[in-house]
Amino acid sequence: MVFNEISFRVRYGETDQMGVVYHGNYAQYFEMGRVEWLRKLGVSYKEMETRGIMLPVISLEAKYLKPALYDDVITVKTVLKKIPSVRIEFDYIINNEQGEILVRANTVLAFMDANRKKPIKCPDYILDKLK
Repeated sequence: MVFNEISFRVRYGETDQMGVVYHGNYAQYFEMGRVEWLRKLGVSYKEMETRGIMLPVISLEAKYLKPALYDDVITVKTVLKKIPSVRIEFDYIINNEQGEILVRANTVLAFMDANRKKPIKCPDYILDKLK
């Protein structure tokens, strides 16, 4: 399936007193991965919002295997799990510079009409880019 990778350095403010990334920050890392995955596909969150489409997270699961530490360069691999319908599902793998897997995760998001606050099918312009 379609995937994208981003790498960045862990900032001090993302860690606790032990220099370990606070678990809640991983949700932001997953979002960064999704945003760049869409951008690579040729779609932006901003464009979707302009078209009246929102993508709220309806499920997030994460398994923390090893800690990411302050100043580590980590890579977030974002993988589309299947062709989207009303929902779009991603798997994530976060590695450190040594290639060790730190986190495995999954999110499910729903396409939603921003005005009606109702689920909708994945827009055709996104499906077309996936073909």
